[in-house]
Amino acid sequence: MDDDLDPELIRFLREELGHDVPTGREWTFTGALWIWKGKAADGKPSPMSWHFLTITGDVGAGIRAAAPGRSAAWGSVYVKVTLGATSWATSVFPSKDVGGYLLPVKAAARKKEGVGEGDVVTVELSL
Repeated sequence: MDDDLDPELIRFLREELGHDVPTGREWTFTGALWIWKGKAADGKPSPMSWHFLTITGDVGAGIRAAAPGRSAAWGSVYVKVTLGATSWATSVFPSKDVGGYLLPVKAAARKKEGVGEGDVVTVELSL
């Protein structure tokens, strides 16, 4: 286990999840892309939308365990992402609703890799 990971957090997550938490800083995750559409201040639909990949399970727990000292605003965690042949730097955002993180997948990466809403994709993440 890495010396800079909080051992108490690792222990807590291990007990909560019922199995060992990945303690590395590189993960592979597969899931479906989905779209979040915003609303304008007047409550009407906004043209703004974002594509996300929801990261849960062992990978979400591993990010949480490795995040102390690496998080930013709203608990976001800086990551490097690779989707197919496309790599970029971004942040994952914690989601209490899913018990994991939300990874925004930028338009340039989606276009280059030919993926969109509902497509199941595999990404590599690293801190």
